[in-house]
Amino acid sequence: MNIIIEFNPSAFKHKKSEADIRRAFDTAIYDGWFNEGKGQDMDKYLLIGFDKNGNPLEVLYNMIDNKTINVFHAMECRNIFHHLLE
Repeated sequence: MNIIIEFNPSAFKHKKSEADIRRAFDTAIYDGWFNEGKGQDMDKYLLIGFDKNGNPLEVLYNMIDNKTINVFHAMECRNIFHHLLE
């Protein structure tokens, strides 16, 4: 099944492109529920993948429905998530 990816403007705050984010989804090595930080929302997910240059990228998103996700954060993978790269 193809997933539709929608992007909040905040997804580009850290200068990552739509192509970088889509590539991270294609190369995901971790994709799971995210319950850290503000708002501990049950509908928040963390994905770790690689941008088009091969750099690790962290992406936060919400599920809208079975076929659609909403990306609201993307940036170079921070040290706190490096253990997920192993």
